[in-house]
Amino acid sequence: MTEHGPTKYGTMKHRTMIFLIGLVAPAIAITAHAQSPSSSPAKPAKPAASAPALDPGTITNGVYHNRTLALTCKIPAGWVLRTDELNAREEKGGENKNEAEKKEGERTEEEKKGATPAAASSTGAKVLLAAFSRPPEARAEDVNASILIAAESVANYPELKDAAQYFFPLTEVAKAQGFIPDEDPYAIAIGTKTLVRGDFHKDRGSRVMHQSTLAMLSHGYAISITIIGGTDDEVEDLIDGLSFAAAGK
Repeated sequence: MTEHGPTKYGTMKHRTMIFLIGLVAPAIAITAHAQSPSSSPAKPAKPAASAPALDPGTITNGVYHNRTLALTCKIPAGWVLRTDELNAREEKGGENKNEAEKKEGERTEEEKKGATPAAASSTGAKVLLAAFSRPPEARAEDVNASILIAAESVANYPELKDAAQYFFPLTEVAKAQGFIPDEDPYAIAIGTKTLVRGDFHKDRGSRVMHQSTLAMLSHGYAISITIIGGTDDEVEDLIDGLSFAAAGK
């Protein structure tokens, strides 16, 4: 697997936009923004070609199916889904951002002086699956195991060449949320696909959160699969529920 450090990633001109589960009760998810410190200001870019339509996926008998990615993911019995809720939250964030930008344009130069810039709240990413072992707002002592699959167009990153590059900001976001890498990211084969995987842990008092994130590029999209569990075995069991079929099957 090709190694990519912060300097190389810093050549990208677009702001990195990553979805990452951040189970800090009672929050159910955190949309994080990461940008290499060495990145230069973005220059106006030509409009990027739209990525092909991505199947949002369907769930049948407790199994998530995505035809575009040839991906299936088993969802444990009794888990709750929050896919639509997270996407609605992102869409609302985008609306708030557009409204804030409109208001900012209407302000005078005097009004703008000394004001705190409004933070962007939308990433432009799409949640394909968000599943939790219990309602995220429900407090409990044990770790709320979860699966989050997200996608965004690689057109956002003109210089993105492989999943290893995309994984660098994923790692930075995990660190920002208090997760500690167990080791360097590595290649992992699941069915017909080879992905980049990174494992993390986070101490939360008497318990430990274990997170594994897998990334790949497919059909013009950067795909991230983030799994959180209370033990390494729980995470592995959830990863075992992932499967990639041959193209067209």
